[in-house]
Amino acid sequence: MFRSLNPATGEQFGSYRLHDGSEVEAALERSFAAWGSIRAAGIEKRAQLLLALADRLDANLEAFARLMTLEMGKPINEARGEIRKCAATCRTTAELGPGWLEPLEVQSPARGSRVRYEGLGPILAIMPWNFPFWQVIRFFAPAFLAGNTTIVKHAENVPASAEALEQVFTEAGMPDGVLVNLRVDHPTVGKLIADSRIGSVTVTGSVRAGRTIAGLAGAAGKKAVLELGGSDPFIVFADADFNAAVKLAVAARHNNSGQSCVCAKRFLVEQSIAADFTEAFVEGTRKLSYGDPLDEKHGLGPLARADLRAGLQDQLDRSIAGGARVALAGGTVEGPGFFFAPAVLTNVADDNVAAREELFGPVAPIFAFADEAEALRIANGTEFGLAAAVWTRDEDRARRMEQSVEAGAVFINDMVRSDAHISFGGIKSSGYGRELGQVGITEFTNAKTVWIG
Repeated sequence: MFRSLNPATGEQFGSYRLHDGSEVEAALERSFAAWGSIRAAGIEKRAQLLLALADRLDANLEAFARLMTLEMGKPINEARGEIRKCAATCRTTAELGPGWLEPLEVQSPARGSRVRYEGLGPILAIMPWNFPFWQVIRFFAPAFLAGNTTIVKHAENVPASAEALEQVFTEAGMPDGVLVNLRVDHPTVGKLIADSRIGSVTVTGSVRAGRTIAGLAGAAGKKAVLELGGSDPFIVFADADFNAAVKLAVAARHNNSGQSCVCAKRFLVEQSIAADFTEAFVEGTRKLSYGDPLDEKHGLGPLARADLRAGLQDQLDRSIAGGARVALAGGTVEGPGFFFAPAVLTNVADDNVAAREELFGPVAPIFAFADEAEALRIANGTEFGLAAAVWTRDEDRARRMEQSVEAGAVFINDMVRSDAHISFGGIKSSGYGRELGQVGITEFTNAKTVWIG
């Protein structure tokens, strides 16, 4: 059973049964048949359908934003922003994607040789709860334009959002089976991956879940793209624009109430400004209010589930027990819902929980570093490698850091983010493969070589 539970109150407002074996089989048949249909329709038709989907997302903005807020606690203004981003990504992909998928002309002895990009078939997408619409659209838009269909196994705590997504695809005129929502258990996921009609797999989630799925996909001889979270460093040198860095640092840590894979989770600050940065960061964090996420005055909502809050509290407790100092006390808020007050830590040692583990919520550890070498050592000292931010006015230093930070993306004088124009994905335990942009749009394709004799 999948349940919709309001994290602001703890009350259940919906429940959904698992799909049975016959429904799973029907979903596979629908998705496989739709694959043939959209391949034959051609890329221009697929681009038109993406534009229609963007229009329907815009038309349902308020309803979808409210649904996400009720189901996983996202502040309502951020929920609206998520729907707008989904619509914009569909439009950008429809506009630029056909050029990105143009056959690649190859220099070879055979004149006219080229590489074509063709879809692989139905893709099984195992999606998380933290961005219920964006996670699906981020993957779907480029994959669909490239000629694939999708079966979505969404997170168990956002079934209403998953249902709404499937419905809006129908409203947009997408052929039946282009996106199918399936509520299934873990053993059924394994059977789906093994099914010959599934062309490939993508998963966004924990390291453990991603490696399990990757193993199943490998056993079935199928490609997988993994986005498994991160512990992104936000590195501030003394010559940085201090006020801009602090402002975006606070925003980057508390986006989606701190529940984002690609967001600042560790703050590395040069020693000469570390005390001032910590004071300013704490002051900015204190100004954030938390409460009913449907109330626009609140920038923080609850955490999405009770077990997630308990886990974050355990990490905070172990970090403090391990020697971290509390610059801003926070933690579990008593009362209805799963609220968690922001916390800021300093004096974090290399072996501290806050240095080694991903903190999925509003806890911010601040590290002081002496020089560029120490900044790199701390930044690269985790198993993760999703993204990083580097703040400096020194262009040479920025280039050195860009080349040396172990991450799928490096943002100079800005906060990390995903965008339809650029590729998104990580290295190390943050996963492999890319979504979005010219690189990501070819991930779920057969790069078919054509040799002209």
